[in-house]
Amino acid sequence: MTQEMTELDSPADAITGGRRPSAGSLPFAWRPMEPNDLDGVHAAGERVHPGYPERIEVFAERLRLYPEGCHVLEMDGGTAGYVISHPWHPMMPPKLDSLVVAMPTFPATFYIHDLALLPQARGSGAGARAVAHLAEHTRAIGLADLSLVAVNASAPFWRRQGFEIVEDARLAASLKSYDTDARFMMRRLEAVLPL
Repeated sequence: MTQEMTELDSPADAITGGRRPSAGSLPFAWRPMEPNDLDGVHAAGERVHPGYPERIEVFAERLRLYPEGCHVLEMDGGTAGYVISHPWHPMMPPKLDSLVVAMPTFPATFYIHDLALLPQARGSGAGARAVAHLAEHTRAIGLADLSLVAVNASAPFWRRQGFEIVEDARLAASLKSYDTDARFMMRRLEAVLPL
């Protein structure tokens, strides 16, 4: 996942580290999300985030607007997790269960809408691989940071991925749509100097 997607054969290769999983080689494999994955993705989201329900239309919209940021974690042909992400406005996370209508013309952050792993995929390294890929993608499209709203006591995982909690009054309205434990987090990327 340290290579940019454009250097690999396909988006699926980016998250699997440049190799295609073969039967029995990797129990989990990331691949690009497709419209026919939405039912499984939505079901996984309801299972992982029961206190933060979102309509399937929210997932479908993000996939339609920015497919490059949407991936499914497969295990034995089923959905073991997913990530939905896209360029966005700084310090303005979308409210829970809201449609965004369009991607911004001049984004300033790469927003991780959701990274959800079912229990059988946790501890496999799949989440860290997805975050590393998203960081490389963020650099490739010229943005300097990633942001997200951490829920379900996930802040320790995100801290291990280089994210820090950001406190700012501008975040209050968006965070209120989650709950009082939701935390806005950001990871600034190191500048990549041209050769």
